[in-house]
Order: sequence, then C-alpha cells, then structure tokens
Amino acid sequence: MTNWLTFQDDPSLVARCEHLAGVVWPEFMLHDPAARWLDVVYERFPETQVVLRDEAGEPVAFGNTVPVLWSGRVADLPAGGWDAIIARGARGRRANTLCALQAMVRPDRQGQGWSTKIIRAMRAVAAARGLKALIAPVRPSEKHRFPLIPIEKYMHWTRDDGLPYDAWLRTHARLGARVAKAAPRSMRIAATVSEWETRTSLTFPASGDYIVPGALVPLRVDRGRDRAVYLEPNVWMIHSSIGPA
Repeated sequence: MTNWLTFQDDPSLVARCEHLAGVVWPEFMLHDPAARWLDVVYERFPETQVVLRDEAGEPVAFGNTVPVLWSGRVADLPAGGWDAIIARGARGRRANTLCALQAMVRPDRQGQGWSTKIIRAMRAVAAARGLKALIAPVRPSEKHRFPLIPIEKYMHWTRDDGLPYDAWLRTHARLGARVAKAAPRSMRIAATVSEWETRTSLTFPASGDYIVPGALVPLRVDRGRDRAVYLEPNVWMIHSSIGPA
C-alpha cells in the first residue's frame, strides 16, 4: 500500500514540494501574485498538505489543500477560482469544505496512477477532518492544446463513454466528482512585456493575443502600456461524497 504523510509529519517536505512545482509547472505559472498565500496555507494547515511515497519511502507526489467555508451552492464558487479560494482559505478561520489547490507528480512517475492516489488522499484528509466536501478549481491538463476554445465549451467535451475528454477532469470524474462551473479568471498573471518574454522565451513585437506554450488561453499583450496579462481559466469540480472511492 502507498505510504503517505503530511507537512505536519515532516516540515522539510515543504521545500521538496516547492522544488517540484518549479519543475512541473510552466515558468509563467510560478508568478501568480496569489501564490504568496501558499506560505500562509502551509504554516496554518500543515496537516492538510499530503505527500505520497513509493515503496522505498521516496516522495513522488504532493497534494496541497486548504480548508474553506463554502455554502454548498455552485453559484457561490468564485469565478476567481484559484486566486480567490486560496486567499479565502488563508484568511479564514471557519471551514466546512476542503479545497484542492494543486496536485503534482514527479515527472519520472507520471502516468502510473499517482494522480488518482493523490485525489484519494485529499478525500481522506477531508473525511478525517469532518469536512462535507472536496472541491477543486481544476487546471485541465490538455486545454493548452486548444487555447482558442472557450473553457465553458471545453469543460463539457466528453468521450464516447460519457467521461470528460480532458484527462485530469476525467480522473476526478472517475472518483465521483462532477463538473460544476467554469472559473474563467482562476489566475491573473500580469507583468511587463519584457518579463513575459523572459518567462516564455518568446518575443512579442506588437500588441495582440499570443499563443504561449503551456498556456490554456492566449496571452494578451499591450505594448503601448508595456503590459501583458494572462487570465487562466479552470473548472470547478465537486466531490460531494468524500468517503472511500
């Protein structure tokens, strides 16, 4: 059976998690201003940060979560997605729901079922704390291949078997989660044009919308204002039953 522990069990795992984030996510994703709340979340809720280990005891996957207060109504899931929910959780004191923030699997262990195991671990953490649901502003893993398709359409794409077309949405769905709504402004990452050129190794010679590798939607560049803004869409998914799955 897979071993797992939390940041509370071993605080040194925080640095390993942050290192893995730098490896897994595109460079521009590491510059979301709301990510500053991660330090607060790790400090206040170390017991909800899950680490999965292999048979040799080596960490291979991380799942970061934050307890939040949620009404249970889909309408109350913020359009601001990740940015909004991490700030709410970090600042809040009461909670009835666990929100997944990110799940990462070491590149050399991807495609081996660890993503399913990390969601199961998050559900177990929620159940152990008596929380009523696990929610997540999910970053669709294949949306970057279709940056011009609105998230409101993409999130409803399905295969012949009725499951979501997107692999990461499909993993959640197989564990009982349902697609709730789009989070069209889940992350807002703004910087100067030169900063974006450095982070993407691209050149943006004129104002306009640009396709950036790894981005889910085009980057909007305004050279006149020396500003480039990326609004990343995510998909809210709800695990309303958080017992074993």
